[in-house]
Amino acid sequence: MFRDTKAFSGFSVDDTDRAREFYEHTLGLRVSQTGGAGGLLTLHLAGDRDVLVYPKPDHVPATFTVLNFPVDDVDRAVDELTAKGVRLARYPGLPQDDKGVMRGNGPTIAWFTDPAGNIMSVIEQ
Repeated sequence: MFRDTKAFSGFSVDDTDRAREFYEHTLGLRVSQTGGAGGLLTLHLAGDRDVLVYPKPDHVPATFTVLNFPVDDVDRAVDELTAKGVRLARYPGLPQDDKGVMRGNGPTIAWFTDPAGNIMSVIEQ
């Protein structure tokens, strides 16, 4: 039934203008917005993959990773994120190093949140 559809993912934020600033200027993504200020965002990712980001007044951040960014070098990505003021997330019980990177327990990965509190990661390919 859905074999040939181009499915896409989406998640909510409490402020799309603030989210756009983060995705566009901090993460360097190509972002489009429909409906003017406060409208829907589309994150245009490599490989012709779009992610919808929509405003939700009663937004509650996801408790799981909503977006993973595969990178060649997690340490370099973490350094670039922290240089832009992004704080890495720390999770009790996970073996994260001083930078916030988890190594040797699955893929090398580090988590951070967007301004709405949604969890994202940089994950080494």
